[in-house]
Amino acid sequence: MREFSVPATTEVGPDEALPDLLAKNVAEVGDQTGFRVQRNGQWQDVTWKEFGDQVAGVAKGLIASGVAAGDRVALQAKTRFEWAVIDFAIWTVGAATVPIYETSSADQVAWILSDSGATAVIVERDEHASAVESVRDQAPDLKSVYVIDDGAVDQLIEAGKGVPDSELEARRATLNADSLATLIYTSGTTGRPKGCELTHGNFLFEIGNGMSLLGRFLNVEGSLLLFIPLAHVLARVIHVGAVKTRTVVGHTPDVKNLVEDLGEFKPTFVLAVPRVFEKVFNSAKGKAEGDGKGKIFDKAAQVAIDWSRAQDKGGAGLALKAQHTLFDKLVYGKLRAALGGRCLGAISGGAPLGDRLGHFFRGIGVTVYEGYGLTETTAAASVNHDEGLRIGTVGRPLPGVDFRIGEDGEVLIRGGIVMRGYWKNEEATKEAIDSEGFFHTGDLGELDSDGFLKITGRKKEILVTAGGKNVAPAVLEDRLRAHRLVSQCIVVGDQRPFIAALITLDEEALPQWLESKGKPKDQTAEQVREDPELYAEIESAVKDANKAVSQAEAIKKFTILGTDFTEDNGMLTPSLKLKRSVVMKEFDADVEKLYAR
Repeated sequence: MREFSVPATTEVGPDEALPDLLAKNVAEVGDQTGFRVQRNGQWQDVTWKEFGDQVAGVAKGLIASGVAAGDRVALQAKTRFEWAVIDFAIWTVGAATVPIYETSSADQVAWILSDSGATAVIVERDEHASAVESVRDQAPDLKSVYVIDDGAVDQLIEAGKGVPDSELEARRATLNADSLATLIYTSGTTGRPKGCELTHGNFLFEIGNGMSLLGRFLNVEGSLLLFIPLAHVLARVIHVGAVKTRTVVGHTPDVKNLVEDLGEFKPTFVLAVPRVFEKVFNSAKGKAEGDGKGKIFDKAAQVAIDWSRAQDKGGAGLALKAQHTLFDKLVYGKLRAALGGRCLGAISGGAPLGDRLGHFFRGIGVTVYEGYGLTETTAAASVNHDEGLRIGTVGRPLPGVDFRIGEDGEVLIRGGIVMRGYWKNEEATKEAIDSEGFFHTGDLGELDSDGFLKITGRKKEILVTAGGKNVAPAVLEDRLRAHRLVSQCIVVGDQRPFIAALITLDEEALPQWLESKGKPKDQTAEQVREDPELYAEIESAVKDANKAVSQAEAIKKFTILGTDFTEDNGMLTPSLKLKRSVVMKEFDADVEKLYAR
């Protein structure tokens, strides 16, 4: 199938804007809990009215500090309650938020501040403020800098005490559906990041049509614990969507305490990237093996997968049902408890989850709904949901969205979710959005006869071997990353005689594996990467990954690296995408060694 579309369930009025969502909640359910905030180790309720009062106070402070309607205000912080307050306050004054990842370098900060023309920046801590000051000469429009950890919220509320409510009403009058809501700079796997112009209408169209599909989880009875960065468009859309659906939201910036936080907060819904789901599975498997129950876990996992697959073919037989019920008591209940015990479902985005893990989580009673989208499409353009679920795909288009597969297999998207354009970059905008309004994603995909989309690779990342074979590395990389010992993987072979791979080890899983083999568990990846037993384990993972492709596309040789690809060493973007060019440059000698005769 070449095209598929779903009719819109919600249209956005020309005068609608995001501050209306909060105003409605304050007016209609002001005394109900909107957020829960962790203070001194306790989760405390914050009502919609309390949240609205803080937003209005900060907004008045921004006005007092000189932020005008239409200005851009940068926000650099981890996922925390203050982010929500400041984001809505920026919209309340008629300005646009420019998110910056809290891990961004001074050079990246300088580019975003100068390109966006931000007039103010609110950062999390002093080191961020120092980085801003070090590049201030490159950001001529920048006036004020506020630090959240130094009391920025209270300072702004105090500064704005003299600003009347009528001024906030006047600022609301400057906004409409076409007003710029946010300028999000793409992670930039190549070249300088581009600013995606997302309007109030883009957000309202996305959440109006998208949230209708997730009503079982995002509702007044539901709760959501957010831990992926709010600088990422997917977290931001779900965050704003939770305000629309009046779902209670909590934030946790530190994933080191994630299991503890999930246990205390008990969310009904979780949003994560595939790596998180891989780690939940792998750490459970590792623990079971450490307790001598590895075979039981493997059997339980296979039963969960078989049970899930059976749901798509008329349901499980009696024997499989009985096994599933038994393992639900012995194994699955403990896994659900690790997610807080109340979790009904989850969304995975950012990269493919893979069939096996998708069926595993559905089989244990926590369906992971995969979706697909980009910053340029205001996050999700498609998503799996209860009425339309096909594991192994990224779902059907959202209501009001059209999909088309181009002649070369590229996925094209049209609808109210597509950005207005790239900031101050007409040429790039024309290149990305064609005359019919279709955004060219750069991703390759296939639509099945029911309109479910499967992503098969990146257009720019297709490798062409010396024999002329086209290979999409994502298929192999995703399968390999699902193995518990593998952290990252890059498949190589462009203009080479065969396909090969560079593989890094998961530093959390490695000590468990070493201990299970009776080896010193404090050895580093560099020390063990040539260990014959370890090599054999990774070799079996490579053989398993190769089952997904033809012989000409299969990995023939691989090498295990002594260091991982991380955001800190510049090899991953903040949304954990691989910077291929950086990795290839850094490990050029290792690649050459794979092809040395």
